[in-house]
Amino acid sequence: MYGPELATFGQRVGGFLIDVGIPTGLLVAVLIAALATRDLTMIMVVYGLSAAMLTAFVLWNSGYRQGRSGQSIGKMALGVRLVTAETGQPVGFGRAVGRQFAHLLDGIPFSLGYLWPLWDEQRQTFADKVCCTLVVQADM
Repeated sequence: MYGPELATFGQRVGGFLIDVGIPTGLLVAVLIAALATRDLTMIMVVYGLSAAMLTAFVLWNSGYRQGRSGQSIGKMALGVRLVTAETGQPVGFGRAVGRQFAHLLDGIPFSLGYLWPLWDEQRQTFADKVCCTLVVQADM
């Protein structure tokens, strides 16, 4: 196994909440403002633009940023990074995006994969196991 100390479960959850909370909070505020107009055309345009912007943010934060440096905004704030289990290097864009899709496995069954790091020796979710990734303490 690669050397650095593994991230704690709390760091992983905190990073996730930051990564999800920022775009979700902004999206909800914008959609509420659009709904307040009661203009169906406005609501549909804002919904479409919001979906496109959310997709772009996720690709940038979880794909490009995390793939290149190992750190999404949330991981950076909590002092951890995503690396390949084999080399300890950042995973790259493709594997970072693939890992996001692999998180669907974490929800099956009963979100057990998200809890798996609590007892797993390498503190990996199912997605981490499939993608051969680790979340480790960032170099300070």
